[in-house]
Amino acid sequence: MEELEAQERRLVFQHFTYDDAWALGSLLVERARESQAPVAIDIRRGGQQLFHAALPGSVPDNDAWIDRKRKVVERFGAASYLVGTRYRAKGTTFEDSSRLDPDEYAAHGGSFPIRVEGAGVIGTVTVSGLPQLQDHRFVVAALEEFLDDARRD
Repeated sequence: MEELEAQERRLVFQHFTYDDAWALGSLLVERARESQAPVAIDIRRGGQQLFHAALPGSVPDNDAWIDRKRKVVERFGAASYLVGTRYRAKGTTFEDSSRLDPDEYAAHGGSFPIRVEGAGVIGTVTVSGLPQLQDHRFVVAALEEFLDDARRD
């Protein structure tokens, strides 16, 4: 859990524009194509979808998973995988203890908060199509690469 919380503290944007959403989404698509990952990708700021892509092998159900994972991030202000891990660390599950409709919320890996310094969580980046830990790691790796490149510029 410490590693997941450290990711949240480390992966913070200075700003997040429409162009940033396009660049991050394009990076995710590029990495997914390189590994032939059958994923759908979604980036939102507030209530607006700024980027969406569905790669070969993804299915409509991935979009439903994106919505459910994204809602967890919006409600808890933390990565969907971290939220689920916190429940498991207490010896329970999100589904059993959150009192939220599992048809609407899924604390499974793959959705990460877009946090801007001084503004807090302003959006989400979500991937669906791989096992949950892989979805989470895929998003984190892209965020690390994107933010490292931004810091060098």
